[in-house]
Amino acid sequence: MPVVTDRMFDNKNKMLKRLKKKTYEENFAWFQAEYAEQFEEITAYAEQAADKQSAVTEIGTWFTDSVYGKYASGKKKIPSYVQADLNLFMIYYVFPALLKTGHPDAEQIAEGICKVWAKCFRGNKIGYTDYDTLYASFHDKILGIF
Repeated sequence: MPVVTDRMFDNKNKMLKRLKKKTYEENFAWFQAEYAEQFEEITAYAEQAADKQSAVTEIGTWFTDSVYGKYASGKKKIPSYVQADLNLFMIYYVFPALLKTGHPDAEQIAEGICKVWAKCFRGNKIGYTDYDTLYASFHDKILGIF
């Protein structure tokens, strides 16, 4: 049962623009509520799978294929500035929302997505962290740099 995830990225530019502590908090709350059902489907799929590792790889493939299809749109390669934004969006919104589900498989799913992401988007090895850690890293602006 593939989960279409590219819709999660529809507001990417707006949600990454002028990212400050307050706007991140608001954006994240909206994102988490808006896509809660998709994250439930994703974690349920992993939970019910006989082979959890294969399920996690499938989930990672759904994410990367969906995002690649949306942003490559007939091109062989996604522009580097778009790829950078996609990576940040995954780190700031997708992974924290997945981990915030509290599902026991959430971390394993995040790791699986990271592995597939790095294979699909060469040179774009990303990691993940939880919302509270990211939120605490803001002063007024993300990491004090924007």
